Amino acid sequence: MKVNMVTALNMALEQEMKRNKNVIILGEDVGRDGGVFRVTEGLLGKFPGRVIDTPLAELGIVGVGIGMAVYGMRPVAEVQFDGFVQPAMDHIVNHMARLRNRTRGRYTVPMVLRFPYGGGIKALEHHSDSPETFFVHTPGLKVIIPSGPYDAKGLLASAIRSPDPVIFMEPKRIYRAIKEDVPEEEYTVPIGEAKVLREGAEITIIAYGSMIRECIKVAESSSYSIEIIDLRTLSPVDFAAIEKSVKKTGRAVIVHEAPRTLGMGAEISALINEKLLLSLKAPVKRVTGFDIIMPLPQMEDYYLPNAERITAAVKECMEF
Repeated sequence: MKVNMVTALNMALEQEMKRNKNVIILGEDVGRDGGVFRVTEGLLGKFPGRVIDTPLAELGIVGVGIGMAVYGMRPVAEVQFDGFVQPAMDHIVNHMARLRNRTRGRYTVPMVLRFPYGGGIKALEHHSDSPETFFVHTPGLKVIIPSGPYDAKGLLASAIRSPDPVIFMEPKRIYRAIKEDVPEEEYTVPIGEAKVLREGAEITIIAYGSMIRECIKVAESSSYSIEIIDLRTLSPVDFAAIEKSVKKTGRAVIVHEAPRTLGMGAEISALINEKLLLSLKAPVKRVTGFDIIMPLPQMEDYYLPNAERITAAVKECMEF
């Protein structure tokens, strides 16, 4: 059946709650209202007592989730927007990510923290940030960002089954923008495996989340043979997939909407230069957001990477 990402995520949550009675959903307005984007809509009626509306307290939501996970539950905690995750950083960094190491494996935190992130809907401040670097930089966390409905369902199922804490970031810009065929039956998508979305021979574009759509636009209109890699998982990143592609094409462009400095593009560029320097035919290019706060709302379109900026980077790389 063809569904959007909101429906696919809802399908995954229902699937995993049926499969495992220890899966619990908690967060602000996730029950009666079905979440601000309606991802959890209808689940309270199907699983009474297992979908919990919490107070407006992100630190409390994550703290309670950690306690549930340590004692055998499988909590899926929701924070309403990207910018609201900051109050919970104490628990995320100091406890959620560290508890396995701190207890030398006696305790684990099989917990998912999911939230919508990124620009594209012209929302308010604290509603359009891309904070993935915080979590990728924190040892002990897995970080997942799907780019479409099929992967969203399969990756969320894998995240819920993971023995370790997972940060699951959902690009709100494409919640309802695209539909894909998504099986009704149970399936998973492996964590830590990138996907080659499009085969190419001359240049590799590496991206994730909503930026994948912009990269596809470029590839479909370009005269160059472009290979597109969807990272899907940012931590652990699938460098083997990147290596295979860049060795073939000799050129790489990395795209993300987060600020440029210390973004995923910087890390991937560093890895490529450390390990694949002699395979490169041109310097690695980055197309990213800028090192400023998202200029909302009228200037948002100038901030976000688009097909025009990506095309210019591809051209510069090819003509080097």
